[in-house]
Amino acid sequence: MGWETRERGTSYYTRSKWVDGRVVRQYVGGGVLGKIAALEDEHERRRREEQSLYWEEEREQLQQSAGFLLELEEACEVLTRAYLIAAGCHKYRGAWRRLREST
Repeated sequence: MGWETRERGTSYYTRSKWVDGRVVRQYVGGGVLGKIAALEDEHERRRREEQSLYWEEEREQLQQSAGFLLELEEACEVLTRAYLIAAGCHKYRGAWRRLREST
């Protein structure tokens, strides 16, 4: 996207876009129309950059939260095992069972 200058010295604005797998230049215009289109394109480009930064920050916050949840899950598992062992249970083929009373 950008301004191009013709041989006689006049400038005009073009946009690039994908059509059937290749880049095609689209003539927008020169003068005031070209300036308006250039400003619109710049505004859209900045909006996309800001949105990209926002979602990147959101992703980082979610990853931090997920890390905390994994640590919390591990702690809960350790506490649960300790409680079951203290209550007289043991693990048999992946399931927790009470120990048999010896008589």
